[in-house]
Amino acid sequence: MVKRLVAMAIAALWMAQASAEAPFGVTVYPGAKADAAVTRDLKDKLKVNGFAYRTTDGVAKVAEFYRKQPPLKEMAVDKESAAFMNGPVMVTIQNPWMDMATGKMMKDTLISIVKN
Repeated sequence: MVKRLVAMAIAALWMAQASAEAPFGVTVYPGAKADAAVTRDLKDKLKVNGFAYRTTDGVAKVAEFYRKQPPLKEMAVDKESAAFMNGPVMVTIQNPWMDMATGKMMKDTLISIVKN
């Protein structure tokens, strides 16, 4: 019985991790870490259904990754931000970006994956 419960727990963890790596069918940038606080701010403050991730890689490198992810379509790219879309799903990339909770300007790259 204990082995079965452990196996079920491991399977549930694996499934949760797998779904978190491709929210709304969009692959999360390799090495990006989920940011629970910013995700909560997206949902609570901005009222959007989305997930936030952070990386130390620059906008250009992250944008290049998403440029190669069909069926995302490039909407805009510059040195500080980028946006990609597929129907109701939008990926935005920002560096620098402002933390909504503290007002502090952050110097890493924020990736937001949202669905309207």
